[in-house]
Amino acid sequence: MDPTGDLLPTAPPVGGLTTGAVARLLGVAPTTLRSWDRRYGLGPAAREDGRHRRWTAADIAVLRAMCRLTSAGLPPAEAARAVLAGQTPAPAPTPGRASPAPGPLPPGRARRECRGLARAAARLAGPAMDELLTAALDRYGLPAAWDEVIMPVLHAVGRRWESAGERYIEVEHLLSWHVSGALRRVPARSPSPGAGLSLLACVPGETHSLALEALAATLAHQGLPVSMFGAALPVEALVEAVRRTGPNAVVLWAQSPDTADGATVDRVEAIAWGVRGARRRPAVLVAGPGWAGRRPPGARHLSGLARAVDVLAAPVAR
Repeated sequence: MDPTGDLLPTAPPVGGLTTGAVARLLGVAPTTLRSWDRRYGLGPAAREDGRHRRWTAADIAVLRAMCRLTSAGLPPAEAARAVLAGQTPAPAPTPGRASPAPGPLPPGRARRECRGLARAAARLAGPAMDELLTAALDRYGLPAAWDEVIMPVLHAVGRRWESAGERYIEVEHLLSWHVSGALRRVPARSPSPGAGLSLLACVPGETHSLALEALAATLAHQGLPVSMFGAALPVEALVEAVRRTGPNAVVLWAQSPDTADGATVDRVEAIAWGVRGARRRPAVLVAGPGWAGRRPPGARHLSGLARAVDVLAAPVAR
């Protein structure tokens, strides 16, 4: 689906649209349109008084094709050649359509997927991000899409925000929101009989929960019971949740060393339930970069999404 299709009027006003109006319509900067015109010849066919750009419906259709191709990860020069040659991108998988078996991305494909998602995020193009995220998750499966596409783009956006200050934070917030939504759309399977419950929570004070959301979505998709409590769960609430649900494993996420608190791990490890003489305790695991160099003695550290799922699915973890 063309993310700008429902925003395009059936016919531009007589005389065409200005560059600013087309930029707002397509969700790109006016300077981008002028650059495409100057570098690749993707400008309007006619100019008012020989000077001012006026974009017709045919001109806008060309730009829409250009936006689709660049959002899919093609470099602008390659996308422009394809547009001028009349080529169109392959359609993204749709729900219900058979997809190739999920797996690692082919060589070079990850870079293209990352480039497309990063460009859509920089344009604040929410529908395009949804389409690209859904396509990556359907095509490669959640662990591969997370490790090779989503996380690299999140890291790149985070580094850009750190260097650009508050001027780029809107990109990070919007991208995070759409990633979270895409993870929630991953279908869950009925829990496997006898599988143990995994309780996932961020440590108190930790607000970064996307990686934990990815773990929760992967476990649910594989039919493994999971309770996701999200960001900054207070200690007393965490203790109460463990006592009430009796999980086989508790995963505590810390993004920052400032929030990685060994005392919280000790508190959860001490929780016991059941009748006297046959009481159970949860296996407590830590995850996230905040635990580097601060891992509590004896605590197991989960590294990587696929590895975390393997550990939580194994009988020894249950």
